[in-house]
Amino acid sequence: MPRQNRVTPFGEIVALKQRGRWMGNRGGCLQDDAGRLGTARWRTRAWLICRLEFKGWYRKVMQPGLYTELFFFDEATALAAGHRPCALCRRADYDRFRDAVAAEFGGRRPSAAAMDLRLHADRLDGRAQRRTPARLGDLPDGAMVLRPGAHDPWLKWQGALRRWTQDGYDRSIALDPRETVAVLTPALTLAALRGGFRPQVGP
Repeated sequence: MPRQNRVTPFGEIVALKQRGRWMGNRGGCLQDDAGRLGTARWRTRAWLICRLEFKGWYRKVMQPGLYTELFFFDEATALAAGHRPCALCRRADYDRFRDAVAAEFGGRRPSAAAMDLRLHADRLDGRAQRRTPARLGDLPDGAMVLRPGAHDPWLKWQGALRRWTQDGYDRSIALDPRETVAVLTPALTLAALRGGFRPQVGP
């Protein structure tokens, strides 16, 4: 039985057999002693994207009282859910992300706390994921969207839309730049994508 620790582009934490290219966390323990999630879906504003391996460190997943390890199919999924690169295990990517959003902070590299404060406001509307209407033609590559009448997220990537499923991207269609969609990816992360931050996509 899969653990409830896979994150979708909607920010939901679900039980899937899907393999994750990245690990992450939301700053604290979300599970009980039996490894079951309660009602909380975050503990702090720091939602991170981490490497699966770092300096040979090893830990048992979802230990009682310790932070909850979360897993993402790819980095585009993690970014849509509202996470950002970790400053410890992904320092170069963290700095690239900071450089890409510097214009949003007066041209200076922001601190982790400043980014987390902004991301927390951008990704949530109350306790639900914030979704912002936009035209596809105005969005950068790497943005994840929900199309009108659709239930699955779509990734804008290299001139096309790719449908995200629990098994990965299953098909690609040509995009209409005039189509209005609901954007899942937070506004600050969209700024990073426009600023040159290029996420890892796919298996």
